[in-house]
Amino acid sequence: MHSLNFRNLFNLHRYQKIVALFGLLLAFSVHSAEAQRQFAKYNLPFSDDKWLHYGFSIGIHSAILGLKYSDQYPGLDSLHSINPSATGGFSLGFISDIRLADQLNLRFLPKVSFYEFHVDYFFTTPKNDLQKIEATYVEFPLLLKYKSQRHKNFRMYMVGGLTPWVEATGKKRKENSDNKLLTQNFNLAVEVGFGVDLYYPLFKFSPEIRFSKGLLNMLKRDEDGYHEGINTLSTNVISLYFQFSD
Repeated sequence: MHSLNFRNLFNLHRYQKIVALFGLLLAFSVHSAEAQRQFAKYNLPFSDDKWLHYGFSIGIHSAILGLKYSDQYPGLDSLHSINPSATGGFSLGFISDIRLADQLNLRFLPKVSFYEFHVDYFFTTPKNDLQKIEATYVEFPLLLKYKSQRHKNFRMYMVGGLTPWVEATGKKRKENSDNKLLTQNFNLAVEVGFGVDLYYPLFKFSPEIRFSKGLLNMLKRDEDGYHEGINTLSTNVISLYFQFSD
């Protein structure tokens, strides 16, 4: 059995770019917070006393399908290997944030996310077949947010929870697709992440990085046979969010 290219599977180079970008944002945020501590007033002084906050978010992500071969794989005709690769996408969403305690919030973050998953089929003959799975999902993250103590106009936090995905295009996408590798309409993912809250006079800005791991098998079996070499497909996503709230 051929092994997967693990560098390609996790696409560390692409993920490192997103983490590096967040690192730059974090450094800028710390510098901005320090400047606010020295020169600015205490912004939004009663914001953390409110029990409900609203806002919106814009996100960019890198997504890849995690793949496990099936027992049929070694004997499949001229097939050499099946390799997923990472691709970019974006999301738009809303924020509703409920205060449970001084340092603990419950967050409901519905969003629409646009994905394109790539899976390369390599054969021993001089050809290969790239399967592109384009899909739009409506996602419903329900996350707990644990916050540090606020220092002037700056605080750090961690988030974690579960996110159901429901495909918006559904049957229509599959009918219009030339692809022979198909995915399911529903997914459930566990998410963890961290970010910073920056308090400005009129709003709160929160850059955040979040990791998502799909818990369900996304592989859809059909008559085309492209599923035969695969046992499971699962989603792996790293996202960078720019969030604005009251």
